[in-house]
Amino acid sequence: MAKFAVVFGTRPEAIKMAPVVLAMRQNPKWDVRVICTGQHREMLHQVLEVFQIRPDYDLDIMTHGQTLEDITTRVLQGVGEVFRNWRPDLVLVHGDTTTAFAAALAAFYAQVPIAHVEAGLRTADLGNPFPEEANRRLTDVLAEIHFAPTEQAAENIRREVRGSKEVYITGNTVIDALLQVVEEDYQFRTPALAGLDFSKPIVVVTVHRRENWGTPLVGICQALREIVAAHQCQIVVAMHQNPRLQEVFRRELDGVEHVYLIPAPDYREFANLMKRSKLLLTDSGGLQEEAPALNVPVLVLREQTERPEGVAAGTCKVVGTAPQRIVESVAELLTNAQVYNTMALAPNPYGDGRAAQRICGILEQKYTV
Repeated sequence: MAKFAVVFGTRPEAIKMAPVVLAMRQNPKWDVRVICTGQHREMLHQVLEVFQIRPDYDLDIMTHGQTLEDITTRVLQGVGEVFRNWRPDLVLVHGDTTTAFAAALAAFYAQVPIAHVEAGLRTADLGNPFPEEANRRLTDVLAEIHFAPTEQAAENIRREVRGSKEVYITGNTVIDALLQVVEEDYQFRTPALAGLDFSKPIVVVTVHRRENWGTPLVGICQALREIVAAHQCQIVVAMHQNPRLQEVFRRELDGVEHVYLIPAPDYREFANLMKRSKLLLTDSGGLQEEAPALNVPVLVLREQTERPEGVAAGTCKVVGTAPQRIVESVAELLTNAQVYNTMALAPNPYGDGRAAQRICGILEQKYTV
């Protein structure tokens, strides 16, 4: 029986790896075990409940105020101990988190082959985003099998990682996950969402990246105040659990009419909120892939993105964090139907919802006894 370890620790990783886990577990000849590091805690378990996945190993590394060094060493030691007690034939990690890099390093030390799901994403700057850009580059160097979501991502690996023969274009598994949870007649459980007036435009906002902490986040909040004052819209800010971010949002936006500050809802709730929204403002990578599948334009609150396919296709626009540029970009989409429809109806370059099936098909060719 082939043995596979699937390692993840954050909410985005869990969302994107859930379809892979579910698809792999359909093979009766495979022993598929999930190692959860707990880099995110409550947010991660929300996703696991949605997809009904129970971790086989829960390292529970999350501590208040943890540093990147803390996360790296705890994941490396915890995953390494699992590998000493149960040696898999292949370790699958995802994306660009510290969990992904540290788990890949633990597998490398244990001399266990590594498969990298969502491999090959790049920006032109090693420090932006930090530390994600370094994490994904280092993971690609360690991996033997690369599951790239797009041709451009695959080409990045071929160019950078010498001898990379096993590079496969699969699409992005996040589309698989999204299509499993979106419902036409969904009823919201969060009171603030259930009380929204869906006859008026809804602008959804998420911000969490380290480069946007501090002054950039204050500027984003300034832009949101100007937007809601100028347009007949509602703004929903889905706040990350980080107290530093929540403090700024509450200080800058609490009490502003038609701005709703809510804790980040569970994945099913948020996916259906996106489906009913007019526009998404975010610094998230995964949401740049998900929203276009729902025909929702994305304004990226960053200076650059490792997902240039969306920008090229016209589904996303990078606007940075300068308040005036954000205000102008939102105004254009809310007032110019032609510009809006061009973005909303542009084809999504990130896949068709069958990425997990493709990954399993490739693994079946390699690990079928």
